Amino acid sequence: YALDRLPTPSPAFQRVQNRATTELGTSLHYRRIDVRDVEQLNGIVGAIADAHGRMDGLVAAAGIQQEMPALEYTAADCDEMMSVNVTGCFMTCQAVARQMVRYGGKGSIVMIGSMSAGIANRGLICPAYNASKAAVLQLARNLASEWGQHGIRVNTISPGYIVTAMVEALFEKFPDRREDWPKQNMLGRLSAPEEYRGAAVFLISDASSFMTGADLKMDGGHSAW
Repeated sequence: YALDRLPTPSPAFQRVQNRATTELGTSLHYRRIDVRDVEQLNGIVGAIADAHGRMDGLVAAAGIQQEMPALEYTAADCDEMMSVNVTGCFMTCQAVARQMVRYGGKGSIVMIGSMSAGIANRGLICPAYNASKAAVLQLARNLASEWGQHGIRVNTISPGYIVTAMVEALFEKFPDRREDWPKQNMLGRLSAPEEYRGAAVFLISDASSFMTGADLKMDGGHSAW
């Protein structure tokens, strides 16, 4: 299942959905949701668990970005950022963990952090975003500590700069970043979304069965300098 805020699934989702059906003999379903609507969130997650009699895993990736100097930030802007990036992810994890406990099975939760949780990005002013991702890492450690007794593991992935549609639009506005950002990591390039699939599968699967409360930093060595 993919839960997202888009009215209809993206072309990338549809490609994976078609492959799931034609090549893998399984199915992939889409549900539209806003993680700030906790009642709807709990209802959809509960219905999925009821339909299958179990809840195995979650990748919690909800997040928004805003580039704004700290002196110009408003309380409303900050609250909106935290409501999605922190509270929204928290409530998503809670909804899933509740079903894992309810059905008596172990499970694995992966939360998407960011390398920006531990650094100040050169030439990119986003204090609230960076603070929200630091909160995600700390939240994951605490959830891992609390839910380990139920056999639920909680880990994070901290990506570096990823070339997404949103980033491509940003490059149109700030063309110098397309050239500058790759120079800030040891591999001299930016990442693609597909490069994080293996890490997510590893953390969701039993291949990482003795791993919890940990963070996989995948930033091309950006933070190592």
